[in-house]
Amino acid sequence: MTDRWTPTNVMRLGLIAGNGKFPFLVLDAARAAGYEVVVAAIKEETSPEIDSYGAASVHWLSLGELSKLIEIFQREGVRRAIMAGQVKHKQIFSAIRPDWRLAKLLLSLTTRNTDSLLGAVAKVLADEGITLENSTWLLEPLLVKSGVLTSRAPTEQERKNLDYGRGVAQKLAQHDIGQTVVIAESACVAVEAMEGTDATIERAGQILRSLRGDASTLQRDLTVAKIAKPNQDMRFDVPVIGLKTIEVMRAAGATCLALDSHKCLLLEGEKIIDAANAAGIAIVAE
Repeated sequence: MTDRWTPTNVMRLGLIAGNGKFPFLVLDAARAAGYEVVVAAIKEETSPEIDSYGAASVHWLSLGELSKLIEIFQREGVRRAIMAGQVKHKQIFSAIRPDWRLAKLLLSLTTRNTDSLLGAVAKVLADEGITLENSTWLLEPLLVKSGVLTSRAPTEQERKNLDYGRGVAQKLAQHDIGQTVVIAESACVAVEAMEGTDATIERAGQILRSLRGDASTLQRDLTVAKIAKPNQDMRFDVPVIGLKTIEVMRAAGATCLALDSHKCLLLEGEKIIDAANAAGIAIVAE
C-alpha cells in the first residue's frame, strides 16, 4: 500500500540537521539530485534559516525525541536519511531529555561515547525501515584530496609536528575521545574532547600565549592535526573543516593543518583554500 503522504513517483530523503553549513549543502545537493527533502531540525542546534531553504517540509524536534523522529519520517514516506551538521558532544550527553525509546537505548549502551550512541540510533532507524546513508554520499566533490592543498607546503618543523600529531590523534581516536590535537615543536598542547575542534584550537592558542609570557621554550607556531577515526563510520561524526576553523587557527597562531584524505569534508571548498593562503596557513592531506 502506498503511503498516502508520498506520491509514488517522488524520491524522498530525510535530513537530520545539526548546526553549521553542512545541512544546507546536503539539502542543495539532494534537491539537485531530484529528491524532496524532509528535514528533522534539532531545536538546540539547527539554524532557523532551514525553514525557508526549499525543503519539502521542516519538522522541529528536541534532542532526545527519537520516537518523534521516527514518526515524522514514517508519516512523510522517508526510507533513506542522512545526518549532517554538528551536534555538540556536550549537548548529546547533558542537554537531552530522552523519550522512552532513547532512554531504553541509553540504558543498553556499554560505553557512552558518540560512536556507540549514534550507531545505536542508526540501528533503531534501520529496524523501523529507515536506512541511514553516509553523510558524504551527495558531497563527494568536497572530500579532501591527497597532497598539499595550499600554495605553501609545511615547513620542516611543521612536518615534524604533523607527523607527531597524527600519531597522537590516531591513538586517541581509537577510543572516540576526539579527532583533533594541536602541537607545538613536537609537544602536545591541546587535545579535543567534547568541546569540538574550534574550541580546542582556541584553547591551544591561549595555553601557548600564557607559556610564552613565562619565557617558555615553545616559541614556534601551532600545528593542527584533524583525522578520521580508524574505522570511521561515514554516516556520522565525519571530520569537517569550514571557514571558521581557518579564522580560529589564524587567531590562535596556528600555521599548519593536517587532514585525512578522502575522509574529511571541506565545506566551502576553494574558499577555505583561499582563506588559508591569505593567512599563510599550510594544509596537507594524507
